Amino acid sequence: MAKQPSIAKRMAAIEPFHVMALLARARELEAQGRDIVHMEIGEPDFDTPAPIVQAGIEALQSGRHHYTPARGLPELRRAISHYYQSHYGVQVDPGRIVITPGSSGALQLLMAVLINPGEQVLMADPGYPCNRNFVRLVEGESVSVPVDAAGGFQLTAAHLQQHWRERTKAVMVASPANPTGTLIPKAAMRALADFVARWGGHLLVDEIYHGLTYGIKEESALAVSEDVFVINSFSKFFGMTGWRLGWLVAPEAYVDALDRVAQNIFLSAPTPAQYAALAAFEHETLGILERRRRIFQQRRDYLLPALQQLGFDIPVTPEGAFYLYADCSRFTDDSYGFCLKLLEESGVAVTPGKDFGVNQPERHVRFAYTTSLARLEEGVGRLRQFLRQ
Repeated sequence: MAKQPSIAKRMAAIEPFHVMALLARARELEAQGRDIVHMEIGEPDFDTPAPIVQAGIEALQSGRHHYTPARGLPELRRAISHYYQSHYGVQVDPGRIVITPGSSGALQLLMAVLINPGEQVLMADPGYPCNRNFVRLVEGESVSVPVDAAGGFQLTAAHLQQHWRERTKAVMVASPANPTGTLIPKAAMRALADFVARWGGHLLVDEIYHGLTYGIKEESALAVSEDVFVINSFSKFFGMTGWRLGWLVAPEAYVDALDRVAQNIFLSAPTPAQYAALAAFEHETLGILERRRRIFQQRRDYLLPALQQLGFDIPVTPEGAFYLYADCSRFTDDSYGFCLKLLEESGVAVTPGKDFGVNQPERHVRFAYTTSLARLEEGVGRLRQFLRQ
């Protein structure tokens, strides 16, 4: 008789990405010869810029592939510090910067250092699903706060006033946010930081979609307070998803603890990726990335009205990232079933709302404009036919 696996109880609360089942089915259909329009994947369709790739190749060829300090290459931390000064007008001591294996590595460090068992982290619903799972891994409790279009799908100080409890230890926000693409205005970010500081908590700000904003220049939460924890990544704007590289800016008093945890759980971020990332801040690379940003904006400006004309309700124009969070309740009361049927019958893959929380997920789907304009047009055409049936 086979022995039953003994799996930690925390795993009962950690769900998979539901979209992965859709993606697996999409791949099966493609293997059968079907053409699938992918609007489910939160990954830029552009390759990593050539200067970054070349820098990575040179690092490998020259033997720069050994461990770095746990906090990352000093020259990369200095480059990031300079970027904060040149791009945001904010001075950040390189000593406060920790290089991590993707932004996920940064979140793992933060939860380990900040959250005790039973302590709570407030976060917006809808929101990025992995955040609640990082809290669960350290035996903390994520508290999903329902947000709506009236507030740009973002947490406000009023939400914190309503949901803060004795066990609340931290608040996590994202600007721009996944899945809604909305930003937190500077005044609202300051109000969040002030509230959290008064109550002795921590404000964690996900800025991984910085650089991908449209019609507005993003501002870092570090311009509001030096006491916030800011997470960023080379994956989205810089196009380095598979390189697995991110960073974290922390108040100075927490850097030693973050360093010690980093030493123990991953030693250091990938070394060739760190050397490659040095080229991300070069003038040539930034020019490439700016051209790509404009392409993403063109895609948004096409897809948003196109979906609205089909009958999807998108009450807030996203100012960043590459997502549209759409109310599909005019067509269905089961967004997951809707996505499955759309894939099978029309070959269009989109993400169901249940991946982003429990705040009316059955009413929502997320469209990612991470494919070419021509493919988006094809997808909209198929959607139109699907909805007419």
